[in-house]
Amino acid sequence: MKILLLTALSAVILYSCTTNQSDSQSGKRNVEIVEKYISAVENLDFDTMTSLLDDNYVGYGPSYGDSITKEQAVISWRQHIKTIYKSIKYNKSRNAAVTIPDGPDKGEWVSNWGELHIVYKDNRGEVTIWANSVYKIKNGKIIKSYTFYNEADALSQLGYIFVKPEDLN
Repeated sequence: MKILLLTALSAVILYSCTTNQSDSQSGKRNVEIVEKYISAVENLDFDTMTSLLDDNYVGYGPSYGDSITKEQAVISWRQHIKTIYKSIKYNKSRNAAVTIPDGPDKGEWVSNWGELHIVYKDNRGEVTIWANSVYKIKNGKIIKSYTFYNEADALSQLGYIFVKPEDLN
């Protein structure tokens, strides 16, 4: 629930402090870049994923303290596909291009939200989650991203049970 609220709040804040550029040429190009990246994720196309991330790329999330560089992201995707994920499909996916006119996150952004269906290897199970990723685009490359989804929801769908430490005694 916290993640859903955080995602909705982020979308409202992003919308309220930005100018919609979905009709502009740069906005359309930026949405195309994100759509190409999402397609590469679904098709396990590491070369395209690599080509769309800027050399100085940094990704944040889903947990507050998580961050990853381009090199780490590509290595992580390759490793996860070998050992964890059988497939990742965006059942529903929507994008909105926006410009933040000033401040530390000034620039052109694309917000993607979607329903993802993930199938795990070795009969570990399947999950369907809501996810929101916000991508900063510069010079035709993704230079920053923030990704939000409810990790607890995914784990619950896989059969994990959460127990408070004091309930273990």
